[in-house]
Amino acid sequence: MRPTSSAPLQGTPAATRAANRSEEAPTRQRRKEARPQELLDAALELFVEKGFAATRAEEVAQRAGVSKGTLYLYYPSKEELFKAVVRQNLGSLIAEGKEAVAQFQGHSGDLLAKLMQTWWERVGNTRAAGIHKIILAEVRNFPELAQFYADEIIVPADDLFCSAVLRGITRGEFRALPLHETAQALMAPMIFLALHQHSVGACPVQGCTALDPERMLRTHLDLVLRGLETRPTAGQPAETAA
Repeated sequence: MRPTSSAPLQGTPAATRAANRSEEAPTRQRRKEARPQELLDAALELFVEKGFAATRAEEVAQRAGVSKGTLYLYYPSKEELFKAVVRQNLGSLIAEGKEAVAQFQGHSGDLLAKLMQTWWERVGNTRAAGIHKIILAEVRNFPELAQFYADEIIVPADDLFCSAVLRGITRGEFRALPLHETAQALMAPMIFLALHQHSVGACPVQGCTALDPERMLRTHLDLVLRGLETRPTAGQPAETAA
């Protein structure tokens, strides 16, 4: 007796194909959702390895395992792809830092230490540190990227460290020193370490003392904090912000 239903019987080739399609659909959806991150990861690797100018869009697509057309669906140009890489690896960290300053409870020296340690863990000790080298080496030839980097990284990072220093001044923990100059002094060794990691530090150079980045950052912060500390003199209270 023939089955009355038109649906394929379980175990038949048609039923097997239908089941396979059902299983593949969620897998394809997950892959589609992960694709932008795969492209950003591939782009970061290639930008750091080859530089911005020398990296071709098709190389990024190939490393991510997609077509060049798929890459352009998500990022319409190499410039937009680079901006997305910078936003994800640097811009998001600065935004988190601003939230940390707003919520931090404790001495402002500890806050600065937290900001610098987090930067080292998330940027300095990762491939993302190479972004700094790309900017210094190539951005002069790409004015649009220079303006983008200034607007979204340089200025916000300066604001972040200025706010942390100002917090210490208003709480009477730090002396009233120029904010922007102090912020730049705090950030300078972080930029240096990032450049070192992707230049001399990446080569087997003899005769140079190997840098311990975390120790260097701790030493630098100790030196800066001793300069920032309020210094009450005999018979006079500590400096406070006006």
